[in-house]
Amino acid sequence: MDNSRRDFIKTSVLAAGALTFGLPGNASVLSEYPYSLPALPYSFNALEPHIDAMTMEIHHDKHHKAYIDKLNAALEKFPEYQNKGILNLFTQIAELPSDLKTAIRNHGGGNWNHSFFWQILSPEKSEPSQQLKDAITAGFGDMDKLKAAMAKAGLSVFGSGWVWLISTEKKELKIVTTSNQNNPLMGDATDKGTPVLAIDVWEHAYYLKYQNKRADYLEGIWNLINWKQASELYL
Repeated sequence: MDNSRRDFIKTSVLAAGALTFGLPGNASVLSEYPYSLPALPYSFNALEPHIDAMTMEIHHDKHHKAYIDKLNAALEKFPEYQNKGILNLFTQIAELPSDLKTAIRNHGGGNWNHSFFWQILSPEKSEPSQQLKDAITAGFGDMDKLKAAMAKAGLSVFGSGWVWLISTEKKELKIVTTSNQNNPLMGDATDKGTPVLAIDVWEHAYYLKYQNKRADYLEGIWNLINWKQASELYL
């Protein structure tokens, strides 16, 4: 393992407890300034009919890129924080200068959350590992109850935000929501944990296909969950 990859994994673990989430081939996206837009692991139309190609293109090329551009612009004014890594900045967010804190919360969160989201979706069908299945059964009863609970949480988000399935320090699964681009890795998060799944409930994630029918989007997205990735994250 080369030094840059080793340092990335070490930073991830220190910043997020047991979290060693990384983007294959895109480690620098999350660990090095200036940040860059990661390539999608599939084509824009690969998730149809559940998420349409136009939504994916705009979401990735416009919205995600805007978060990265604004994050880099903010960090340009704070050279002493440029090489700390986004996960470390999340954990230290309460101590950051006010202007940088806002940028890390909004644009740093927007970058990390979307980088995570692209990887948790896949056009290929998969199943959760036995360990993750057991945790879902223990926490929610069965998969259908998990989906219902995630949908209820997603519908409860007023305005923009995210629904997360996280693993706690005790390896128990918990559903939490965050507003805007906040996430459970931030030091001031109400509910902290290792993200296993995430669903973006900003309107730009679904509005072209589903219009105002967020419930339909929250149902359809289960056809796209990358259970292999989720299982690895849980472990």
